[in-house]
Amino acid sequence: MNDPILEAKNIEKWYGPTPALRDMSLVIGRGEIVAVTGPSGCGKSTLLHCLSGILRPDQGSVQFQQRDITNVSEATRSRLRRTAFGVLFQFGQIVPELTAVENVTLPLQLGGSRFRDAAVRAQRLLDRLGVGDLAGKRPGEMSGGQQQRVALARALVTEPEVLFADEPTGALDSLAGEQVMVELVRLAGDHGTTVLVVTHNVQVAAYADREITMRDGQLETAGQVTVAGEAR
Repeated sequence: MNDPILEAKNIEKWYGPTPALRDMSLVIGRGEIVAVTGPSGCGKSTLLHCLSGILRPDQGSVQFQQRDITNVSEATRSRLRRTAFGVLFQFGQIVPELTAVENVTLPLQLGGSRFRDAAVRAQRLLDRLGVGDLAGKRPGEMSGGQQQRVALARALVTEPEVLFADEPTGALDSLAGEQVMVELVRLAGDHGTTVLVVTHNVQVAAYADREITMRDGQLETAGQVTVAGEAR
């Protein structure tokens, strides 16, 4: 494994009396693509949300680049998600009133970039993802696969160090889902981005360097790092 970039140490998360994560520990190396799999309700998405700072664990700690981010302010965690982290959700969650290029520029503008400069960068990424011709279109004028590519562009436009993807192909047909994963892996590799992808789809998990399995809020197996389908 490469140098650790993200680490969960004995984290727990409860929803009322129900445990979602139980004494969960995990280390992710810089540049790794890790798939988190397991049955529905096992805590996969909760783990992703805790690691990305969307949720705060009830116990334990999360470290990013050896810095504890568990108890930092909400403003600091939001800033991390605008700069060092990118998040891609199952349904994209792009803003329906905005065009594709306006959606992609949002993280840059929130960071202080001028729209004109942000739009140039956004257009370049949309072109790479094969949806550059949709820059002026709104989500309602796009297919589900096209919307997810726009959402991927928005998640990657800041060139984050870690991309968190929560069932990124769950709302797509198999062809569109495969296209999104090919593009995600290619762009992540170009920028050395670490990827944590939550999925129940074995075809999606096959794109990862390593697959880890969860069950009942705990790590069942940490998997092996693989190259071209061979364990190492």
